[in-house]
Amino acid sequence: MRNNIVHIGAGELTYEIRAIVEIADRLKALGIDINMENIGDPIAKGERIPDWMKKIVADLAMTDCSYGYCATKGVLETREFLADLTNRRGEAQITADDIIFFNGLGDAIQKVYGLLKRESRVIGPSPTYSTHSSGEAAHAGQKPVCYRLDPDNNWYPDLDDLRLSIQYNPAISGILIINPDNPTGAVWPERILREIVAIAKEYDLFIIADEIYHNLVYNGESTKPLSDLISDVPAIAMKGISKELPWPGSRCGWIEVYNVDKDPMFKRYIQSIVDSKMVEVCSTTLPQKAIPPILSHPKYPSWLEERIRRYEKYSNIAYDILKQVPGVKVNRTNGAFYMSVAFKEGALTNQQTLPIEIKEVSTLVGRLVNQPDVSLDKRFVYYLLASTGICVVPLSSFFTPERGFRITLLERDEDTFTRIFEKIAEKITEYLNS
Repeated sequence: MRNNIVHIGAGELTYEIRAIVEIADRLKALGIDINMENIGDPIAKGERIPDWMKKIVADLAMTDCSYGYCATKGVLETREFLADLTNRRGEAQITADDIIFFNGLGDAIQKVYGLLKRESRVIGPSPTYSTHSSGEAAHAGQKPVCYRLDPDNNWYPDLDDLRLSIQYNPAISGILIINPDNPTGAVWPERILREIVAIAKEYDLFIIADEIYHNLVYNGESTKPLSDLISDVPAIAMKGISKELPWPGSRCGWIEVYNVDKDPMFKRYIQSIVDSKMVEVCSTTLPQKAIPPILSHPKYPSWLEERIRRYEKYSNIAYDILKQVPGVKVNRTNGAFYMSVAFKEGALTNQQTLPIEIKEVSTLVGRLVNQPDVSLDKRFVYYLLASTGICVVPLSSFFTPERGFRITLLERDEDTFTRIFEKIAEKITEYLNS
């Protein structure tokens, strides 16, 4: 073209969680039965939405106002409802004006990073959810900046690494927290969150806290929302209904802004986010209207509790199977519905394989694993997929030097779930010994 029209950060926009689906579809066409364990969509794995919840949505769909525009920041009654929930629960006191709705948290993430000054960086955990790392890196046109999550310490943040990274990189303006964490399933204790808030205060930074899984915590663990701990540090908490209700197809998420008046630069930045939403007019109306009647319904607490207990049970099944496998680091999932397994250093080589019965599949995998940019854990993921039909995501795609894979806990049939993890355990051993 006459001019280069490609954004400087275009190369940083990657999402292996869905990219692996293309490979799975090609193998399926060649005769492999596929178990999709790559993406956090409870509905795709058979989650049944209760009739009382469907009725709320259906009744709203019969009202004309659900089809119109709403306020730029979102439906006022819903924002008032959510502000009241935060104010009754947390230290931070907010109003409806401190809440901004988006078309899913993916939309929010792109706005929050995209409207930062390019030279301003947000340091995030490693491994980290791809939408965050890609969004932050794309805005800057550089690789993400990260602090380490330690697989030898429950995937908790390495706070020394965080502090040193901030100290020696003056471009860092914010800290990203994902709690409960995706992809590791770790739940960060209050003491760690308080230390991160203290670091942000010391270095005059703001905080972004992705709390989409905050109400999915189990195995006796506990944590706190950022609103309980934030003190006077400027911050953004990201929330939504896609995982908790669950209603991922609603594309309905929001941010809560804390201490917006504590710093004029932060206030102007938040106003730029509001202005960008004004250009779009508003976010989708109907799912916003559904939030108060669903969350306040008398059956909602027991509905949520049943899901939590199921994830707890399955997290322990998975942990008990994989913790016995030599060559990997395994931590129990305590929140959300993901599990990350890391291979021990030196366990993987570029010579390991698994047997593949179908010749055409073997040929395809041979081409894939011999590409120059294929990491050692992606190589394992391809062989696992071709040998067993189990589709997981390589851990390296979550921007980490650790090599391993992420898998969901969403399979609803307990026997099938157990067989999947037993098969993975068997294949890890076979692969490492090949």
